Amino acid sequence: MANLVFNITLFHYLILALILFTIGLLGVILSKNIIKALISAEFLISAVNINFVAFAFFVDSAKLTGFIFSIFTIAIGAVELAIAFAIFYLLFKEKKTVNINDYKELKG
Repeated sequence: MANLVFNITLFHYLILALILFTIGLLGVILSKNIIKALISAEFLISAVNINFVAFAFFVDSAKLTGFIFSIFTIAIGAVELAIAFAIFYLLFKEKKTVNINDYKELKG
């Protein structure tokens, strides 16, 4: 049992990131709810961060570039999510709906 725990390789992390990225991508594409789409976008960012950390650990553990870049993207993702929630909160107060199709003003 202990052998299974300590034999986690880069492949396992890449499969986890692929599953998380697929869930996030499907959530962004198929979701009609703004909140679900934003959370799915955070799944996408989390999958990328898993890849950064896994490659930094397995390929180049002497340099901390992957870890530092992952922390940077987490901070940027938190700011992006806070701004997006603020924008959609103001739009929700006007439209009284969270359906993405009702926000025609956002189309370019």
